[in-house]
Amino acid sequence: MNGFSLKRFLTVLRKEWIQVRRDPITLRMIIALPVMQLFLFGFAINADPKNLPAGLLSVDHSKYERTLVAALQNTGYFDIRPLVSEAEAERALADGELLFVVNIPPNFDRSVDRGEKPTILIDADATDPSTIGNAAAALAALTTALDRDLPQGVQSKPANLPFQFELHARYNPERLTVLNIVPGLILMVLTMSTLFVTTLSITRETERGTMENLLAMPVRPIEVMLAKVVPYIAIGYVQVILIVVIAAAVFGLPIRGSIPLLAVALGLFIASNLVLGITFSTVARNQMQATQMAQFMLLPSFLLSGFMFPFKGMPVWAQWIGELLPMTHALRIVRGVLLKGNGLAEIAAELWPIAAFTLVVAVIATWSYRETLE
Repeated sequence: MNGFSLKRFLTVLRKEWIQVRRDPITLRMIIALPVMQLFLFGFAINADPKNLPAGLLSVDHSKYERTLVAALQNTGYFDIRPLVSEAEAERALADGELLFVVNIPPNFDRSVDRGEKPTILIDADATDPSTIGNAAAALAALTTALDRDLPQGVQSKPANLPFQFELHARYNPERLTVLNIVPGLILMVLTMSTLFVTTLSITRETERGTMENLLAMPVRPIEVMLAKVVPYIAIGYVQVILIVVIAAAVFGLPIRGSIPLLAVALGLFIASNLVLGITFSTVARNQMQATQMAQFMLLPSFLLSGFMFPFKGMPVWAQWIGELLPMTHALRIVRGVLLKGNGLAEIAAELWPIAAFTLVVAVIATWSYRETLE
């Protein structure tokens, strides 16, 4: 047995290769994960979002206004949509339907002609500063947009521009990145802890040889799942309390909305991750497969939810995938409640997709567990 034997090495190598071939799911996941990373980073990620939804409030409809709107759209950053009232604008900003509201003052034409330098107020949703940063910077280049339409006596000059923009960063006036990161961090911690815990629950029972005892007990699949999920909901709430308290005390995170409403929404999000983990655990044959499935879910959740990169900057197909993920909707809820003070009416549209996802995944998990019992 002394020394290196090529024959023994090849024998063990053949055994290992046969073992790998007997686990095709793991092999496919190993290949699929880097391919998914390549496509997500290559096509879906964009740090310079364009065509951001912007509302237009205006009393007059003049040639200067039309020129200004055209200039905003030509930057590529603004997708202008007309608004009827300020109440509609406030609701759209709170719901996240709009990222900007351009408010052109009355008698804008006359003010420009007289050289009064009117102010155009722009309200921006600054809950995610990286999303609006480049668009806000592009406003500086628009101050000469009216040059060709101005009367000869009031041509704009660098020191005396015909009008000015006043940008109001709503919900995050100082554009602090931490106010954007902390809500996402809450969800990231919850996802990683709750998903992986239940992902390994059933497969761990199988590999340890205790699954037979569980199957012998007079319990139904739904009872087993609930028993494995409920304790970790409480643990998830403890994590949320710790993060929010520390963020509020140390980083000045504002809490403008209802804490009970936030607790209900986060409870639903925690349940969705726990049920998804149970589903992976019932489908996978071993803990390695279950872990790989969880990783396959984590990557798009972090990249396509709007946490790490602007959601509006992604292509349409990536946004469609992101809309299927619970973290996308939970992130909007947490930002809306904490930073905007949103209530149930504003977050209802984000609650039902999480509830639907949880229900569908729970049905799949129950069906898969029954198949295991057979």
